Amino acid sequence: MYGLLLESIYEYLKQTYGENVAEEIRKRANIHQHSFVTHKVYSETLVPRMGDAAAAITGTPKDELMEQFGVAFVTFVGHYGYDRVLRVLGRHMRDFLNGLDNLHEYLRFSYAKLKPPSFFCENETKEGLTLHYRSKRKGFLHYVKGQIKTVGSLFYNTHVEIDVISHRETEDLTHVVFQLKFDNYAYREPVEKKDITQTTKLHVRSAVFFDVFPFHLVFNRDMLIRSAGKGLEQVLEGLEGRQVDTEFVMMRPLLEFTWKNVMSHTNNVFELQSVNETKAQRQQDLDDLSDDDCGTIYSQPAHDQVYNSARTSYLRLKGQMMFMEEWDSILFLGTPIMENLDVMFTTGLYINDLSMHDSSRDLVLAGTQQSAELKLALDQEQQKNKKLEETMRKLDAEMKKTDSLLYQMIPKSVADRLRKGEPAMNTCEVFESVTILFSDVVGFTTICSQITPMQVVGMLNAMYTEFDQLSEKNQVYKVETIGDAYMVVAGAPIKTKYHAHHICNMAFDMLDAMSNLTDPSTGGNMRIRVGVHSGAVVAGVVGMKMPRYCLFGDTVNTASRMESTGEAMKLHVSETTKQFISSGDGYVLQERGSIQVKGKGSMKTYWLMGIPGHDPAKYAELARRGSHMPPLENGKHVNGFDTLGPEDAELDGLESDKVSLVSPPPVPGDCAFVPPLLSIDHKPAEPSEDDVKSGLKSPCPNKDQGKAVNVDDQRVKPTDVFAKGAGKGNGSHYSNNSLNVAMKKVGNAEKARKEMLRNDINPDIEPEKKPAPTKKSKFCNLL
Repeated sequence: MYGLLLESIYEYLKQTYGENVAEEIRKRANIHQHSFVTHKVYSETLVPRMGDAAAAITGTPKDELMEQFGVAFVTFVGHYGYDRVLRVLGRHMRDFLNGLDNLHEYLRFSYAKLKPPSFFCENETKEGLTLHYRSKRKGFLHYVKGQIKTVGSLFYNTHVEIDVISHRETEDLTHVVFQLKFDNYAYREPVEKKDITQTTKLHVRSAVFFDVFPFHLVFNRDMLIRSAGKGLEQVLEGLEGRQVDTEFVMMRPLLEFTWKNVMSHTNNVFELQSVNETKAQRQQDLDDLSDDDCGTIYSQPAHDQVYNSARTSYLRLKGQMMFMEEWDSILFLGTPIMENLDVMFTTGLYINDLSMHDSSRDLVLAGTQQSAELKLALDQEQQKNKKLEETMRKLDAEMKKTDSLLYQMIPKSVADRLRKGEPAMNTCEVFESVTILFSDVVGFTTICSQITPMQVVGMLNAMYTEFDQLSEKNQVYKVETIGDAYMVVAGAPIKTKYHAHHICNMAFDMLDAMSNLTDPSTGGNMRIRVGVHSGAVVAGVVGMKMPRYCLFGDTVNTASRMESTGEAMKLHVSETTKQFISSGDGYVLQERGSIQVKGKGSMKTYWLMGIPGHDPAKYAELARRGSHMPPLENGKHVNGFDTLGPEDAELDGLESDKVSLVSPPPVPGDCAFVPPLLSIDHKPAEPSEDDVKSGLKSPCPNKDQGKAVNVDDQRVKPTDVFAKGAGKGNGSHYSNNSLNVAMKKVGNAEKARKEMLRNDINPDIEPEKKPAPTKKSKFCNLL
């Protein structure tokens, strides 16, 4: 099938349904080409696949689509000048239908591998006629109907109604009988001929007649060849006396080669092909056989060899069948079909073998020149098409990257609606029931103060990469991340009654992922707090320059409160969320009791302890110890400032009066920003005189990299960590007086943190950066 048909269909889809829908149809039909070369041959399955895909996507019945494809083809070929051929094919509609086969013969000069259908008219009246349509293709019945109707209205101003009388399909042939109803005013009833005047007829001897038509055949009712032209005898020997239906195959019309079929289709153009190879080809085969014995190998591609062999090994004749009443035989006046001089030479014919009275010689010579020009134009078109396809493939790749980036900001379902031209406000809608999850890193400010900015970025990137993969697994949507905070929702923008289940599963997977994430400041595992709440929200796209999909409502604020009042490595859920999850599903909840929540008063909340496949003991261990201790080397920790929580001192049997203040090893360039840490040492060293004089001022380990750090300048939190066994070479040790002052500062810091929790202030935010009172959370999309 040539690309001319495919290109017309694809253009129709783009003009009717838009380029996006046409592209979707192309992908659904599994067609890799973005455009089609008109003179290139493509698979016969492409049109049915495009029809099926278009019907599935547009909802239009396939038969109706195929008829529209046929209508579009008639107008599309006008771009290539074929409309002028259609206009002159016949004076009236009946003439056009009777000459359809001639149209295909004309097209075969430009489309050499064309496999045209066959059309035959019968039972003609003033109200219409019966049209027989035969083709080796299947599924084009409605396509042909669309073409015929359009030709009638466009070129002959005639309305044509078409009824299908019969439709029969075999393995290799489709035969459809149409009843065409139209104003056939040009038809005249046949009048019986009367010999009014006796005129003298000019008789021509058969020898002269046969000499004029060197490629004629005469056969009788028994299909026996009575005469063959001298041109045929030069190519095929010994034809006379043989059966014509065994020596030739009727290629057109698509009928069985019988006397009855020939007599009923005498107004059609006939095409015959010899069954046996030509004499010249048989000699060439013998020569090739001897060459193969000598090792000569023909390198032409296999499929090209088969096709070219079929066209050059056998003689093809095209012409007219006439019944000769005097002979009681049929006379076939044919001429050989020669695409170019190479085919003529291979067949064993020469220019002087062709008739002088017709255009056979001119067609062969002119066709050779036109074939060369057409081949050059075709090659150029194919090269342009390859470049275009490569460009389209690159464009597809870039579009996928663009879509991937867009879907990070806006959900796919919402983005697709915006692409279709919907206003952004139309995407805003109320979701009666969703579940929201907030999480943040415990002690994030302290961690950041002990590592470089690049380490902070690497730590968050590793954590968010894990969480993003889990969000896809658990069918939740990531709303946004700010700093160490992570927010996801289930139930929006895609509604589901299992939103709470998805979020709870996501929460436990997040806790599991913490065992794979390392705190760069300690070498232990990172810890997070998780809060979950369910309720109603309003969701939609907000912003123009940097649009985001945001959630609004009290549910968002309450979910944030669940996180801020939670504990490390625990899942804090509200009573509303508890109502959505059932213990029968394997969820284990423990009542926490009533807590005071700013703006909400007293709320009854729960700890979600476990679900199948998750071990709650592991989370408790991570929450209890805070971080794992690295191995000791020569009495020191590998990193010099790995930490333990206060409860770990008691577990290790260490006394609180053996706790001393020590500075951590410096980070190059950041000495002035390194806070002092509390170190546990079994044998506290005596402080130096300089230390006693300086009070609580700790000298900078690297004098060239900043000033001393004063404890009064540090904001110590109860989650600040303790270093164990730092050794004498890892900082200055202080007296008991200095220790008492330091512990007092720690106590004051813990009191301040409790006050902050009561006032709903995030302890990880610097006091001077506290959000304005009008904002209830640090998330920009909360009310």
